[in-house]
Amino acid sequence: MRLRSLALTGFIGLGAAAAVVAWLALTPAPAVQAGPLVVEIPAHEGARGIAARLRDAGVVRSQVAFLGLTVAKGSLRHLKAGEYEIPQDASTLDIVDLIVSGRVRQHLVLHPEGATVSELGRLLENARLARAEDVVRAASDERLRRALDVTGPSLEGYLFPDTYQFVRGMSVDEMLGRMVQRMRAKVTPDVLARARARGLDMHGLLTMASIIEREAVDASEQRLISAVFWNRLALDMPLQADPTVQYAVAKQRGTLTRADLGTDHPYNTYARRGLPPGPIASPGLGAIAAAVDPAPVKYLYFVAQDDRRHHFSTTVAEHNAAVLRYRLSRR
Repeated sequence: MRLRSLALTGFIGLGAAAAVVAWLALTPAPAVQAGPLVVEIPAHEGARGIAARLRDAGVVRSQVAFLGLTVAKGSLRHLKAGEYEIPQDASTLDIVDLIVSGRVRQHLVLHPEGATVSELGRLLENARLARAEDVVRAASDERLRRALDVTGPSLEGYLFPDTYQFVRGMSVDEMLGRMVQRMRAKVTPDVLARARARGLDMHGLLTMASIIEREAVDASEQRLISAVFWNRLALDMPLQADPTVQYAVAKQRGTLTRADLGTDHPYNTYARRGLPPGPIASPGLGAIAAAVDPAPVKYLYFVAQDDRRHHFSTTVAEHNAAVLRYRLSRR
């Protein structure tokens, strides 16, 4: 009788313990009930370390319950590292499934038309995805450029402007590689054939398109600006594109001085004829299309008319008059 009583007591105790574990596993932690949480699990972290990290972050109620569930589900060796966004009201069971699935948090990164590698670096650093200096260094790394079949001195211009989904833990090479591959996918064989007909390979096409991208505030002017540059190249005139000088003197969007325009630099298209050694920014599809399809005009000059539009001229006299009008309007 006494043995039966002890057995019954033990059975009740086990049932109570199981009920507690079930409650801990199925009831969201208070912090998760209050709203979504973000937790980062480092690579090579063991199951106990993961459980402790989740408990300390307030994501689960019990470290033991988390470990018990992973053992019961056979998931002990399948927990994946990464940054996870824990949904509001997620139970410990939900969290085990999430970490086993590897559905890590996605970071949306917008690399806009006309942006440079340096600007991308600062953006990725602000998102805590990479250090800006590492992005700039990788973009010029010869090993990566060879792997991506980029012939220029940098990946500048080869990074397609778009919105990307990156995850924390991706390497800089992986992120840049994805952006280069998207550029190659977007530049169609037809566009490349039209570029070759004008004497440009992929590198030359992106170089020309990047200058057009940075000069044209209004997209409707891209073909006109392209025509000016092609007409100048045909006459062996320097392009005299301010954005290339800004790139040379690291004033990406700053006002240029007379001294800047006289800088002896391969990217100074006031001092040197022809295209610069490489792109100066990421061109969009509109600028790339304009580079191979300039407007059928004879313009050789343009100057700002306002913050968005330009005045285009064929002769020096007409251009000088437009420059004077612009300066008077600014005063």
